[in-house]
Amino acid sequence: MKTITVNDADNVAVMLEGELKGHKIALRDIKCGENIIKYGCPIAHALTDIKAGEHVHTHNAATNLKGMLGYEYHPVSVKTCSGRACTFYGYEREYGSTGIRNEIWIINTVGCVNKTSEILAREAERVYGGECDGIYNFVHPFGCSQLGGDLEITQSVLKGLVNHPNAAGVLVLGLGCENNNISVFKEVLGEVNSERVKFLSTQEYDDELSEGLRLIGELVEYSKRFKRKECDISKLTVGLKCGGSDGFSGLTANPLIGRVSDKLTAAGAGTVLTEVPEMFGAETILMNRCRNRDVFDKTVRLINGFKEYFIRHGQEVYENPSPGNKAGGITTLEDKSLGCVQKSSTAYVEDVLQIGEPVRKRGLNLLNGPGNDIVAVTNLTASGCQLILFSTGRGTPVGAPVPTVKISSNTQLAQRKPHWIDFDAGAAVSGAELSEELISFIINTANGRKTNNELNVYREISIFKEGVIL
Repeated sequence: MKTITVNDADNVAVMLEGELKGHKIALRDIKCGENIIKYGCPIAHALTDIKAGEHVHTHNAATNLKGMLGYEYHPVSVKTCSGRACTFYGYEREYGSTGIRNEIWIINTVGCVNKTSEILAREAERVYGGECDGIYNFVHPFGCSQLGGDLEITQSVLKGLVNHPNAAGVLVLGLGCENNNISVFKEVLGEVNSERVKFLSTQEYDDELSEGLRLIGELVEYSKRFKRKECDISKLTVGLKCGGSDGFSGLTANPLIGRVSDKLTAAGAGTVLTEVPEMFGAETILMNRCRNRDVFDKTVRLINGFKEYFIRHGQEVYENPSPGNKAGGITTLEDKSLGCVQKSSTAYVEDVLQIGEPVRKRGLNLLNGPGNDIVAVTNLTASGCQLILFSTGRGTPVGAPVPTVKISSNTQLAQRKPHWIDFDAGAAVSGAELSEELISFIINTANGRKTNNELNVYREISIFKEGVIL
């Protein structure tokens, strides 16, 4: 039986073939109560005595995690890797950022105009198709009947989308009577370029579709001012995400993303890691790599704040991994989290962001938000990521408003779902490095090569909520 051991300290190995591919077997006898070690760290404790060669999973292993924790800062010295100096061809915006697409986006202030925005996008594509990189709308159910923090989150996410550099022009589409009506949302947005951002309150026009098409036409004309120019890699911000993970995600695709993240940040780019519940059990690895105590304190608040969110709703903090994760060989949240944070590799954590906050610092950033795939890619987009690296072991078609590079943890998935998967990391299980190949893929994507989510129009958003809806 072929297996792979992640760390010399491990007492389990991952099976590479057979029905239980991706699952763990014991490398030696493990006594009841003894820690099960993977990635060089405890991922569980044994519920029974486990013999060498036996399958180790949810039937005989359980999490060690429970309750709230206190944390101490034990900073570690990070060895900076050498960055690859490179450039890409992007669109330099008048307000200082750089896009990798030259699209028109319709951003709805409220869910009541979802269908209107869909019709407008379809009709505008018919009328103006080919004159820009595409015209897209993004539906969501919020913007009205929300209270307090939920409305603020909705506004922050929508503001981030309006300001996104991949959108050359934006039509903000409202109804007129919603909490987040255009007058209110304008206050949230602050000063905007009136040539780039247009507003349409549909209750104010007899024929809102004709007015919408007229405004989109003006935005298309404005978008023609922008041409691709050579830009330094420091102008690129890349989101890091995993979903539909399996037992190979933490062995192949996620470490590959981590190595690439290190190389990009060493060259001056920004990367953003989110999915806070999937940091539980591995959070001290990130905390000890925080650049300074201020960033450490922010990270502690990030972790404990999300745990408190679970507790407020009477939910088990460590109710994870998902059924699909377990079927793929992931046993506990520690197992999942230690694999998940491989995407951050070894870089210093430079900053911590709340939902909708833009990236302020180059290097590795942490972003608040859940692991839910659509919410997470929306949050990454709203913080300004121009593209997202998304690893998956079981596969998913979901895509962000921005190019979403799907990276398979195993070759079988890439072969089965070529219309989902953009890059196959399966060969990494045999030691293939693949970093330069993936960086080249990223540069080509930034230069205009379309990802599968773009080709198949898998582009959607979902906004995080935590409170009451009226």
